[in-house]
Amino acid sequence: MSGTPYLLNSLSAWDRPGVLEDKALVKASLNSIYLPASFLAASTHHSEDWLFAIPIASCGLRLDDEAVRVAVGLRLGLDLCVPHQCHCGSLVDARGLHSFVCKRALGRSARHHALNDLIARSFASAGVPVTKEPSGFFRTDRK
Repeated sequence: MSGTPYLLNSLSAWDRPGVLEDKALVKASLNSIYLPASFLAASTHHSEDWLFAIPIASCGLRLDDEAVRVAVGLRLGLDLCVPHQCHCGSLVDARGLHSFVCKRALGRSARHHALNDLIARSFASAGVPVTKEPSGFFRTDRK
């Protein structure tokens, strides 16, 4: 048993040149400004850790097939939709990133409030006092 870590390290050392060569080949074939950033993000240490989360539905950790498809597609910079015109008038490209910044995106407010609730519950369960932003409250400049 004591030789196992050494064996794993030595196999990794043998594989490393081939893996680095394959990685360089893939990097050289990336032909848009988005793909290299996605590739580097996806190949960073611990970038795949979200895949090991236990899917507990009561904690909001269970993803349906569509959510996994979108998450993986966003991470890898893949095309997720057909290019189209948004409700706001902007052109949405195949990656669909416009939905993250569009003020008229469906469900944006609901996701914001759900995330606020999740964070507030997390702090409350840890015994940290929580005060959420009041609903319907706007400054005079509407920010």
